[in-house]
Amino acid sequence: MGVLNVTPDSFSDAGRFASLDRAVEHGLRMAAEGAALIDVGGESTRPGAQPVTAEEELQRVLPVIEQLRRSTTAVISIDTSKPELMRAAAAAGVGFINDVRALREPGHR
Repeated sequence: MGVLNVTPDSFSDAGRFASLDRAVEHGLRMAAEGAALIDVGGESTRPGAQPVTAEEELQRVLPVIEQLRRSTTAVISIDTSKPELMRAAAAAGVGFINDVRALREPGHR
């Protein structure tokens, strides 16, 4: 499993993959190195991180998901707690939803 944080404030990679080109390149590299699953996240969950709107998160992750889906057979997952993002990512072809809040955010029904 490869983790692809598409955030400028990621605690694990310091925002190195916040641009579309770098994110897709990194995702494809992880797949080439054997990652069967690539988890794409657009909002940092580090302590003290500023929340982002669903629209901003969607703009960060959806183009990455779409390009990876076209370019690799690796399973793509979305790391989000926002129901609208889950629906959009599912429509774009993700195979899994990774929600650190366990579907407890409003709008999951």
